[in-house]
Amino acid sequence: MRIIAKKVLRAFWDRQPDAEDPLLAWYREVLTEDWDSPAKIKIKYRSASIIRGNRVVFNIKGKSYRLVVKINYAYRIVYIWFIGTHAEYDEINVEEV
Repeated sequence: MRIIAKKVLRAFWDRQPDAEDPLLAWYREVLTEDWDSPAKIKIKYRSASIIRGNRVVFNIKGKSYRLVVKINYAYRIVYIWFIGTHAEYDEINVEEV
């Protein structure tokens, strides 16, 4: 998969240094994936939440952080839309970010 906006991840781990290693691990794993459907995501990431509009929510560092992405399955592109703490995540509408 191609991941757009790694700078969003970097900006987050600059603010939350304990998120750097888990986010880099997620990033490196996703680069090697070939997701053409949400079902393929659930095979590897059982705790991921599939949301309308091709959005997926991943738990990062256990459940310390939430990562919201939008995926273009046809072109194998993952767009990073949001990364934040649970409190920050609770304040957003995941279908509109």
